[in-house]
Amino acid sequence: MCGIVGYTGQKQAYPILIDGLKKLEYRGYDSAGVALHLGNHLAVYKKQGKVAALKEYAGDHPVASTTGIGHTRWATHGEPSDRNAHPHYSASGNIAMIHNGIIENYAQLKDELVSKGYTFNSDTDSEVLLNFIEDIKRNNECSLEEAVRVALKRVTGAYVILLIDTEHPDTIIAARKGSPLVIGVGKGEHFLGSDASPMLAYTKEVVYINDYELAIVRPDELILKNLGNERITPFVQKLDLELAAIEKGNYDHFMLKEIHEQPKTILDSLRGRLNAEQGYITLSGLNKIEEKLRNANRIVIVACGTSWHAGLIGEYLIEELCRLNVEVEYASEFRYRNPIISPQDVIIAISQSGETADTLVALENAKKQGAAIFGIVNVVGSSIARITDAGAYTHAGPEIGVASTKAFTAQVAVLQLFALKLAQLRGTIGDSLFQHLLHELEAIPAKVEWILDNQVEAIKAIARRYRDADNFLYLGRGYNFPIALEGALKLKEITYIHAEGYPAAEMKHGPIALVDEKLPVVFVATKDIYHEKIVSNIQEINARKGKVVAVVSEGDETVNELAEAVMVVPQAHEIVAPLLSVIPLQLLAYYIGVERDLDVDKPRNLAKSVTVE
Repeated sequence: MCGIVGYTGQKQAYPILIDGLKKLEYRGYDSAGVALHLGNHLAVYKKQGKVAALKEYAGDHPVASTTGIGHTRWATHGEPSDRNAHPHYSASGNIAMIHNGIIENYAQLKDELVSKGYTFNSDTDSEVLLNFIEDIKRNNECSLEEAVRVALKRVTGAYVILLIDTEHPDTIIAARKGSPLVIGVGKGEHFLGSDASPMLAYTKEVVYINDYELAIVRPDELILKNLGNERITPFVQKLDLELAAIEKGNYDHFMLKEIHEQPKTILDSLRGRLNAEQGYITLSGLNKIEEKLRNANRIVIVACGTSWHAGLIGEYLIEELCRLNVEVEYASEFRYRNPIISPQDVIIAISQSGETADTLVALENAKKQGAAIFGIVNVVGSSIARITDAGAYTHAGPEIGVASTKAFTAQVAVLQLFALKLAQLRGTIGDSLFQHLLHELEAIPAKVEWILDNQVEAIKAIARRYRDADNFLYLGRGYNFPIALEGALKLKEITYIHAEGYPAAEMKHGPIALVDEKLPVVFVATKDIYHEKIVSNIQEINARKGKVVAVVSEGDETVNELAEAVMVVPQAHEIVAPLLSVIPLQLLAYYIGVERDLDVDKPRNLAKSVTVE
């Protein structure tokens, strides 16, 4: 969602803030702004549109400052506009603030302030919170730090806030609840950000701020307190991340780079955990809840978006290999549905960012009811990683493109390991199949490499052929049904073409009414136990003059003859095949987006990490 940056130190803040905002563009936004401490007053510059528009606008104004804050806004309260962009001034002009999150009781607070004579220059909940803080400061004759602490005890909702004021030229006040905040520690300087990417060029020592913590940040000092004004010792962590990982390199887009990184990222997610030659899987994260897993009555997988599709594959894997009941839940529904959770349940949370708001709340509720929590996340030190009882990182590295690609395959790879290890623990898999699947999984990175080396030109041609379609239908069976859903989602995200994913057998229960000579129907038709059935479904589409595009296993002449176009993947056991069949669908969405001249890295209206409801 919104991106935040901050700097206080000896360097010029403005170029650091602009660079940081550019690195946070992947999160999705509609406007950008900075606030700088200029001697005895604050300067706020903000513009609707991209960071480049802000930079052009601010270039005509004074920017010399060693303390400042910056923001990219993803609109919630109030339409995208200059007036609703952040930062906001307080009524006196003495405080400036940026905010990531939603203040749910802002209307009540606004009514109180209006009754006192306050007026507002924006439609945002953020400006309400800022003036509420200033009102407390003025009426209680207290410090800004104390006013923030008092105000946040009245606030309902999620937030990260950064504030600067005219009285303290080198100080940033920050606080968080439900949205991420990282503080980078340098020599005589500190950096603040929604994640570590804005500070990676300057420091690798960071502090992850927890919910209900308040930070007082000066060039040579970082003070952490809780809302009860008690000091907390900052825990400094070392980032295992290189600057090159968040740069495009020679690729046209981050999404294309991340698609092509998948041989490595899948391998990294398997590395040190899978040894096919010696026949074992090591998942040290399982050890903490091994007994719970052995005796679990049920596993509930909680996720959103692309991670939910990975969860569906996890359901198929765990039920087939471990003979254990699995349910897959949208976190946004799970948190409100009052689900029945018992101490005999294990909850698996899947999230790329580890900050997904709905997933976090769902986990908190499940934990209160005694369930064990296992996390599959990509970001070390993230909120979900900290709340879980055990877990496994995916090692996909930073994913900058808004539409998830390598994070998805890394999640599926970890779920493969999880299911195989759990099946071994529960004694539900024979040695022969276990060993065979280890070798099949170990071979996946090289097979993904083969797809990227041999199928790109064919997929580009398919993209050119169908770039002007108004609708797509994606169909698959078994393990390939979630891949059909994921392929449809990628197309929607990147190209703005309406697409639906369905189980192929459900086609006759409604979607077949959509089929005509204009509709491309994408079948995920790799060789598995459903292959004959999927061939019958393809023939039904052909009989109605639909345009069949298929993902097929190498050497499949049957589907090759029935389809208008094919995307070929190497043969693999059906349990690991989703890691291959998804790659052509990612490439297809990407190249159709490019053909339509769209910004595939930053699709409209989307945010990388959904940290508010």
